[in-house]
Amino acid sequence: MDERTRPEPAPRETAPPTAERPTLTTHDPATGQPGRSYSGHTVEEAKGFARDAHAAWDGWRRTAFDVRAGKMRAAAAVLRRRQAEFAELMTAEMGKTHAEGLAEVEKCAVNCDYFAEHAEGFLARRPVDMGGPPNTARAFVTFNPIGVVLAVMPWNFPFWQVFRFAAPTLMAGDAAVLKHASNVPGCALAIEEVFREAGFPEGLFRTALIPGSAVRALIEDEHIAAVTLTGSVEAGRQVASAAGGVIKKCVLELGGSDAYLVLGDVDVEKAAGVAATARMVNGGQSCIAGKRFIVVREVREAFERALVAKMQAFQMGDPRDPTTRLGPMQSLEARDHIHAQVTKSIAAGARLLTGGVVPDRPGAWYPATVLTDVRSGMPAHDEEVFGPVAAVIEAAGEAEAIAIANASPYGLGSGVLTSDLARGERIAAEELEAGLSFVNAGVRSDPRLPFGGVKHSGYGRECSEFGIHEFVNIKSVLVQG
Repeated sequence: MDERTRPEPAPRETAPPTAERPTLTTHDPATGQPGRSYSGHTVEEAKGFARDAHAAWDGWRRTAFDVRAGKMRAAAAVLRRRQAEFAELMTAEMGKTHAEGLAEVEKCAVNCDYFAEHAEGFLARRPVDMGGPPNTARAFVTFNPIGVVLAVMPWNFPFWQVFRFAAPTLMAGDAAVLKHASNVPGCALAIEEVFREAGFPEGLFRTALIPGSAVRALIEDEHIAAVTLTGSVEAGRQVASAAGGVIKKCVLELGGSDAYLVLGDVDVEKAAGVAATARMVNGGQSCIAGKRFIVVREVREAFERALVAKMQAFQMGDPRDPTTRLGPMQSLEARDHIHAQVTKSIAAGARLLTGGVVPDRPGAWYPATVLTDVRSGMPAHDEEVFGPVAAVIEAAGEAEAIAIANASPYGLGSGVLTSDLARGERIAAEELEAGLSFVNAGVRSDPRLPFGGVKHSGYGRECSEFGIHEFVNIKSVLVQG
């Protein structure tokens, strides 16, 4: 995502830091009040973590799959046992609602179980038929671990984003060092605790509390083999440049401005329900949340009325209340940026149908908002709005709707809302320029499906068999008889 729309928050410091070791202080987005403080790490300490991880990897890569799987299932058990604790930690550090926090932890556990079950099969040797007389040559492809993977992760799904890469990476026989977003240090350290408590080798997974400015030095460290990043476009450019300079592979997930096509044959109420749910996941702070709803002309007004009603059901409330559907944004800075995008779009001709007013209360609150008459040149059209704001864009018909969807520089997720399933499947599979395209459903990540984008949404894949193959040496072996 563009750095202006999904920045990594700067560390909040309770006292002037030393040149090497900042103090990271969390702030509760619901109240703005400071929370717990953590002592950060120096660059040299982070390099030491990479060295330790590399040493642990040397034995881990030779560990049998059933042993790896046992420990990964143990990690899932730790997650489930400490589910409420971890959900509260996310609420305290980045404002996630209690219900969504519980669901996120369970999703991480499911992911651990999935790769514990399937990694061995995904990484099994694959024979290659070389032709010719029998018994003269035998060939196969093998998938070998490559070393320590550095993960640079964002705040919006502070557990899921990490486990999405960590479960397949560790099951592949690799090690990992995590550099998490600076506003979720407690989550970052808790994740390291999960793997330690599950019995993984000491040092195999380490968390480094370092600023973004220290990432290049870690990428260039000899003990780091590859890097995966979820973050802004600018962060992606910097990581890709640093990794390319030392010839190390990287996987980049840089977010998106997901388009949903709303075709003329839809059940408007059902379509609006899918759209509102897709827009409001995690308070709209999701790279694969629906953001642009491109509606054909004949159903636009009916869809707008239905969408407004569905969006208004997401009332702001205490994120610790299990019934709350919309908590605060992750920071005042993020909230103010969202509001600036809304007001600039209105000034350029968009119409506000609901929301769009900053509440007069402490905390980083912003209401569910719907804009219509959104056109090119407006922030709501051209940029990613990383919050609870739905943009309605009119199209004359299917062809124009597809063209508008594909005109974005992003290409992560997309959707088609239609009662004609064959039509929706054709558009989703063949027409939309995105890494994921769902018909009559909100786009989401799933351990079973490859996850990633095209264009400015990045490259490489996470999840599924495709994801576990990103950080292995895909090696050809031929044995001559």
